[in-house]
Amino acid sequence: MTKSLVSWHAAAAGLGAAVIFSLPSALAAQAPTPQELIHDSVSGSYLAARHAGLERDSATAAAYYRNVLKADPRNADLLGRAFLSVLADGDVEEAGKLADRLVQIDHTDRVARLVIGVRALKQKQYSAAKQNFSQSVRGPVTDLAAALLSAWALAGGGDTRGALDTLDRLAGPDWYGIFKDLHGGMILDIANNKKDAGKRLEHAYRVDPAAVRTVEAYGRFLSRNAGKDDALKIYQAFDKAVPDHPLVVQEMKEVTASERLPPLVETPQGGAAEALYGIGASIGRRGGEDLALIYLQLALYLEPGHPMALLSLADLYEALKKPDLAIKVYDRISPSSPLKRNADIQVASDLDTLDRTDEAKKRLEPLIAEHPKDTEAILALGNILRARKQFAECADVYAKAIANLARPEKANWVMFYFRGICYERSKQWPKAEADLKQALALFPDQPLVLNYLGYSWIDQGTKLDEGMNMIRRAVEQRPDDGYIVDSLGWAYFRIGNYDEAVKNLERAVELKPDDPTINDHLGDAYWHVGRVLEAHFQWSHAKDLNPEPEDLPKIEQKLKEGLPDDTSSAADAAKAKKAGSGG
Repeated sequence: MTKSLVSWHAAAAGLGAAVIFSLPSALAAQAPTPQELIHDSVSGSYLAARHAGLERDSATAAAYYRNVLKADPRNADLLGRAFLSVLADGDVEEAGKLADRLVQIDHTDRVARLVIGVRALKQKQYSAAKQNFSQSVRGPVTDLAAALLSAWALAGGGDTRGALDTLDRLAGPDWYGIFKDLHGGMILDIANNKKDAGKRLEHAYRVDPAAVRTVEAYGRFLSRNAGKDDALKIYQAFDKAVPDHPLVVQEMKEVTASERLPPLVETPQGGAAEALYGIGASIGRRGGEDLALIYLQLALYLEPGHPMALLSLADLYEALKKPDLAIKVYDRISPSSPLKRNADIQVASDLDTLDRTDEAKKRLEPLIAEHPKDTEAILALGNILRARKQFAECADVYAKAIANLARPEKANWVMFYFRGICYERSKQWPKAEADLKQALALFPDQPLVLNYLGYSWIDQGTKLDEGMNMIRRAVEQRPDDGYIVDSLGWAYFRIGNYDEAVKNLERAVELKPDDPTINDHLGDAYWHVGRVLEAHFQWSHAKDLNPEPEDLPKIEQKLKEGLPDDTSSAADAAKAKKAGSGG
């Protein structure tokens, strides 16, 4: 299972959009209360709102913008900023009220029309919903959204034919097709037109059999209309390509027990939520975070418990480095959902990101105790311990995950790699070497493993040729990985080839200019080729980049006295060069 469940849902490719507005902040940043805003000046509130926007704190931005609006309620720019901040924060009801005011000033505001239309659809005012959706059209993504939402509004009003015509008339990129077929099939299924529903759902499935929601929609349809065996074929094919997706595993169990599963969506509101989720999740993975956030918040407004929308929103917050908000969203997933366990694992990772490591461990320990054979939680705990440099403990945890393997496969290389790191860092080299070799046996030429094992050998002064060859192969695969290029440079340093060390370490610093270790390494290499002033500059820079506590005294000592083996003179540098080159 990958880190994020969102990656399981593959939909359209090539989507992208941008809407400029402030995104939510971590929960620790509290928005001001009305009482706190009483004495703030208009200019002060405006500056505070803009600052909050730069900090991606939409709750605070919205509070200050609303305060400014009291003084200038007809200002379209202020109203628009407040509206988008409130919407980003997930208060769709309040955003709807601001949208009402916004369209009175600018009746063409497309995002406001979208929100008003979604609100109308939720209230089963289908005609008003469709009218507003038709005014929210602007580009490829919004065109698709407007068509899908209009279709569901028409379906809600009983006009199935009109809904299908709306979808069929939509022209655009090829990736529109899967959305059109999926939603057309679901609309027909609700309308009890099983024959045509089956055709559309099957076509959507054939186009993209790796899209989990398409698999669910078609599998559920088959369970009711074709029988258990046909449905299981669909689920089993997906499970083979993407193993152990919780939703698919659960539905396979139910179908195996001869259950007839209900449609994926059963109401126009649920269908619209599915459309907003599908588009939002897709563009969120392709750089359109701002618009994705709007769609996901609107999807959850229509269907607050939508599990995949919740996961997508949490994943988006993690990508935006807002782990507090991600935790809050994960905790909204129902305890009865098949996705709850995976959400709890993600919460633990986010807690650790917030330096709440003890809470993270407490979140994982009952999950491991409950399902000791499920490696997902075990690996999450191991990763936390490894990141916190509790190497002896993390080796033991990874050992539990490895013990669950009936037969190690290629995908399991990372378990041995991580345990090997933990063994090496806890000074258990024979065990580390065995694990790193096993990782390479499972995944030959894996660059991270080549780099780690090769450098370890060189650092120990053993298997120099083999180790150097491994690192070179790693660099060939990842020439722009600053850490691997640093390993090659440092390996040259360790064998005394200082010119090659400088060449590669300079490249590594270009790739990772803010890494203290790489800058420190380059300083050492400069010293050995007689570039003393540059060596001091690199060490000083490394010191300013917050190096590890155990490295700081060493850097400070070098700044005072240079390297212990002082070869700063030109003659000594030439001697070192000659020795390093084997001459």
